[in-house]
Amino acid sequence: MKTIRQLTMRFLAVAVMAVAFILPSNAQSLDKLYANIDWQFNSPINNSFAEKISGWGMNLEGGYYLSENFSVGAFLAYHSNHKYIPRETISLSGNSAINTDQQHTLFQMPFGVSGRYTFNKGGFFQPYFSMKAGPQYGRMKTVLNASQVTDNTWGFYVSPEIGANIFPWVYQPGIHIAAYYSYATNKGSVMNYSVDNMSNFGIRVGIAF
Repeated sequence: MKTIRQLTMRFLAVAVMAVAFILPSNAQSLDKLYANIDWQFNSPINNSFAEKISGWGMNLEGGYYLSENFSVGAFLAYHSNHKYIPRETISLSGNSAINTDQQHTLFQMPFGVSGRYTFNKGGFFQPYFSMKAGPQYGRMKTVLNASQVTDNTWGFYVSPEIGANIFPWVYQPGIHIAAYYSYATNKGSVMNYSVDNMSNFGIRVGIAF
């Protein structure tokens, strides 16, 4: 968790510095910025290693409107899914075996760039469609009685998303809601389990600026 917090703070610091250097120092330029901070609910697809739905995730993103409706930005998200495996006998290499239960954890952390097209910009209800792409770090981990086995992987991530920013009050912040599908090329294996790509459906609920 310490590593996740450090990466999140670094991402926010880089985003702030980029805005400070790129944008003109006037109030009108601030109207072209957007940011979302979300809690994330995620369901893996075709993944027997850790397919349990969970809410252990977060999404951070921000961007700048190049035109009235189209914006570009950056994002960072992370999520953990878990699965408990009851005690069983597991065959190992060299004709050996162990009898134990397991706690599987699948951690995913994509980050990169995004493009967003927003409808009704400036209105109370602002629906949008976006596409995100970039690298993804993944970690497969199983915890046994007194040990753990992990596999760290990297892959390419792409994710279409539909959502809306809702501003029910005169002054910001507002509410952000979204649904997404994601696909990543990560491959990994732990003991006698393997993963060949990481796909997910999920929803996000958070704060819109």
